[in-house]
Amino acid sequence: MRKIVILTGAGISAESGLGTFRDAGGIWSQYDLAEVATPEGFARNPVLVHDFYNARRANARAASPNAAHLALARLQREWPGTVVVITQNIDDLHERAGQSRVIHMHGELAGALCAECGAHWEAPLVMHAEDPCPECGTAATRPDVVWFGEMPYDMDLIEQHLSSADLFASVGTSGQVFPAAGFVMQANAAGAETVELNLEPSELSGMFDARHEGPATQVVPEWVARLLSKG
Repeated sequence: MRKIVILTGAGISAESGLGTFRDAGGIWSQYDLAEVATPEGFARNPVLVHDFYNARRANARAASPNAAHLALARLQREWPGTVVVITQNIDDLHERAGQSRVIHMHGELAGALCAECGAHWEAPLVMHAEDPCPECGTAATRPDVVWFGEMPYDMDLIEQHLSSADLFASVGTSGQVFPAAGFVMQANAAGAETVELNLEPSELSGMFDARHEGPATQVVPEWVARLLSKG
């Protein structure tokens, strides 16, 4: 049975009301990323960083999975082989759509991390700079998300999946941020068929065997339906 590995980016959640980095007027456009999405920014002003992620956590909590999330969950349920989803997103919309085995390479809004001892735990809806770590007691609580300059999670596992994929799909990602931007090259090197599903061509579109352009809620369900009809 064929193994499908799917990378998803911000574009799959945009139609659920969660903005991408490049949305004019969106939550990201109101902040300097160096101040809210780097370890250095957190060290300078943890209150600002927590305020930012508290807003994102509330935004994600109010959102609902869309037709693209639901289609990928259907693919995982009905495909006779293995379907692995790797996401750059830190929301939980894949899981709420019914997806299992989701690899969150950039962490999760639902998680908290101690910057002092490295402990992980479930985050409350609102976090504060003075919150103590439940393990070591230090007031070094931060969101369990991967910031610019930090190493994404589960890279060894991701590389194993890419090396054994028969089909690699990239959904709703710009292809501008590494290491995820290099996944199509790894899949190509492993001999996998590759397909891009995106609102518009990305910088890496020429590296894919096939491309489908349009809103994720349209192109992803159509692609899944075609796959399942072929078996």
